[in-house]
Amino acid sequence: MSPHLILQVVAKLLIPLIVIFGFYVQFHGEYGPGGGFQAGVIIAVAVILYALIFGIEAARRTVPPVVVRFGAALGVLIFAGVGVATLFMNGAGEPLNYLDYDALHPDQGHHTGQHYGIILIEIGVLTTVSSVMLAIFYAFAGRVPDIPDEEW
Repeated sequence: MSPHLILQVVAKLLIPLIVIFGFYVQFHGEYGPGGGFQAGVIIAVAVILYALIFGIEAARRTVPPVVVRFGAALGVLIFAGVGVATLFMNGAGEPLNYLDYDALHPDQGHHTGQHYGIILIEIGVLTTVSSVMLAIFYAFAGRVPDIPDEEW
């Protein structure tokens, strides 16, 4: 029987709630405090908690380092892609404006393009921040060998 059974059971209950809260912060960030950076850190913390309770190798099997590297690049591409798309989506004769979200949706009265653009940018930030936080954790946590439970 594992001496960390209570921690493992509590972590299995908390980790999904932490991820849900991270997505709440992500999608509520447009209307209140929060956004992609905070949500990315919260979601990365869920994986880091998993690694602290179940071991770094279990976390690496769940979220492999290749996925982390891909996520970091994908998030930057989403952010930059939205900017480049808005740059070239302006109408003829209009100035080229990077991250001019109104170009994403022509309804200027309600500025729905602003909402679409902010959500897309924040998804890119979420992806980049959570991936980079996990990459940093994996880099530092992988340098220290695991101490067997008998030595505690």
